[in-house]
Amino acid sequence: MNDARPLDPLARAGQTVALLERQADALRTELAALRRELAGAELHGSITRGALLLQANEQLVLATLAARGLEAQAQEAHERQVAFLATVAHELRSPLQPLQLAGQMLDRVRLDERLLLKLQATIMSQVAQISRLIGDLVDGVRIHTGKFGLKHEIVEIGAILDSAIGACRAAMENRRQHFRHALPPQPCHVDGDPVRLVQVFANLLDNASKYTQAGGNISLEAVASAGTLRVTVADDGIGITPEMLPRIFDLFVQDAGAAVVNRSGLGIGLAVVRELVQAHGGTVVASSGGTGHGSSLVVCLPLVEALRQAQQPDPTTPSL
Repeated sequence: MNDARPLDPLARAGQTVALLERQADALRTELAALRRELAGAELHGSITRGALLLQANEQLVLATLAARGLEAQAQEAHERQVAFLATVAHELRSPLQPLQLAGQMLDRVRLDERLLLKLQATIMSQVAQISRLIGDLVDGVRIHTGKFGLKHEIVEIGAILDSAIGACRAAMENRRQHFRHALPPQPCHVDGDPVRLVQVFANLLDNASKYTQAGGNISLEAVASAGTLRVTVADDGIGITPEMLPRIFDLFVQDAGAAVVNRSGLGIGLAVVRELVQAHGGTVVASSGGTGHGSSLVVCLPLVEALRQAQQPDPTTPSL
């Protein structure tokens, strides 16, 4: 039985750095031997000798720079993991105090039905928070293992989007945010897992709400064209910095401005969105005008009609 587990990014980067350092040592040894050889005999004249030395030096410099770059990446990955673990510890500890207090009060309030109901609501709320956190952590692991286990069926995208909107509407209303949406007038079908598709769009709407100020604007627009469904979730919230935009879908990555607004974020939600969208044969891209200028995330999924046409044989192709 093979018990080997995938190495984390820090360990993989460390191994690569060690390999490059060994290669650099080998190049140094080769360069020293070349110098001794050239010193003992005039093989091809001074021009050839200089060219060989220059080539060897260039290889050594490139190997050294690559090793330093990977070392910096490994250090950055390590710092992200430390910050992530600190956030997880804080998030897991936060619900414990209300749960403990509710447990202590249960014995004292057995005859007070109103207070019992309040304690029950507190317990349910904190358990839901812990369940959400554990669910995020499990999804983070599934990204590495590729074990999301999609259950494909033909689904109507309007119902999927309605469910996602319903899951996030209360939060947007509590923040007094203005929400508008537009769906295709005709039914549009995709081949996918309905639970996971709802998760994709609920994550995007939840992110938009979390990082948009009270009274801000959020929109969802779905358009079907040329065999593709294009769903855009936009807001006028805090935006995304240019430095963070290329990495916004990476696991455990969170913009510094977003961390200030929402300290409970783990940097998992958008990574899960990208993984699920790609598993459905689609793409997701983010854009932003920068800090304070809102953001826009666009999901594209193939429609069932387009998939069926792609699978049909070309009538102009002669059969054998």
